[in-house]
Amino acid sequence: MTTLLEMKQKIKNFYGEHDTWLLPLLKFLLAFLVFQSINSTLGFLEALDNIFIVLILSIICAVLPLNGMAVLGCIMIVAHCYGVGVEVAAFSVLLLLLLMILFLRFTSRDNLALILTPAAFALHMPAAVPVGSGLLRGPSCAVPACCGVILYYFMEIVSDRSTVLQGKETESVQKLQILLDALINNQEMWLNILAFVVVLMVVYLISRTSADYSWRIGDAAGAVLYILIMVLGGMFLNVNINIGSVILSGALAAVVGLLIEFAALGIDYSRSETTQFEDDEYVYYVKAVPKSFVAQSEKRIKNISSEPAETPGEGDEEASPVEKVGEETFDFEKQLEESLKDL
Repeated sequence: MTTLLEMKQKIKNFYGEHDTWLLPLLKFLLAFLVFQSINSTLGFLEALDNIFIVLILSIICAVLPLNGMAVLGCIMIVAHCYGVGVEVAAFSVLLLLLLMILFLRFTSRDNLALILTPAAFALHMPAAVPVGSGLLRGPSCAVPACCGVILYYFMEIVSDRSTVLQGKETESVQKLQILLDALINNQEMWLNILAFVVVLMVVYLISRTSADYSWRIGDAAGAVLYILIMVLGGMFLNVNINIGSVILSGALAAVVGLLIEFAALGIDYSRSETTQFEDDEYVYYVKAVPKSFVAQSEKRIKNISSEPAETPGEGDEEASPVEKVGEETFDFEKQLEESLKDL
């Protein structure tokens, strides 16, 4: 554990010294993951389904705020939908405008949840988004996370029904009706939205209690609750749920929650203290839990030589005499004489 704490402190110090280039690098990697997941799901416009275009857009997002990354991602979705048909692109624009109005109406600071949700689905670990949002943020993250769920399933609908939507014999009104019915009647999407909201709220409420290891309890409870909601909901709603994928997502979410707890919190519950004090109006009960911190001591090496000092030669400075402190000369004859007098 001490080694992990020392490593954490070194990482924090390193990030504090080099955050000017580490933050753009992290944003570049996140943008690359998001744009690649969009291309892998849709990929109907060949001009955008190109690794060089993805790299250029990721470099642009490295210097932009997260809102810029979200806007570019939405533009890429609309462009791929235009590759399917004009009607699909128009429907995607209306859907994105509705989601953006809803998203900006409640919060504009939790856009990271909106960006991470489609990428988490692509990585088969969607449960990590509500667990992480519940630990780090709060109920306000539920709106952007649910918007991300709707965006992901909309892209899946367009990908699955691309053959019908690209058919010339299908009228424009029918295409819009197909998209609307598929989105509204998608029970798996609504089940994931329910799981996201419930898991996020449960993790948030448990992690904000004063109980020992509350973050870990909330993390485990959120992972188990996500698995139960998805499995039982799939049974009652007759939704085809991949149980293995759901269990894997819950396990990965628990691991992500532990990493977040270690990086963001990192406290030592074994040294927690509870105290009580009062004033004229109130009695206060305070529980103090210290953070885990390991001070890094500087190591100094001294060379101790047991060889006798050399006799200074000509031209060398005379060695200063060594004073012996605490040593006395032992006179054997004097001690023997005093002993005989005593006898």
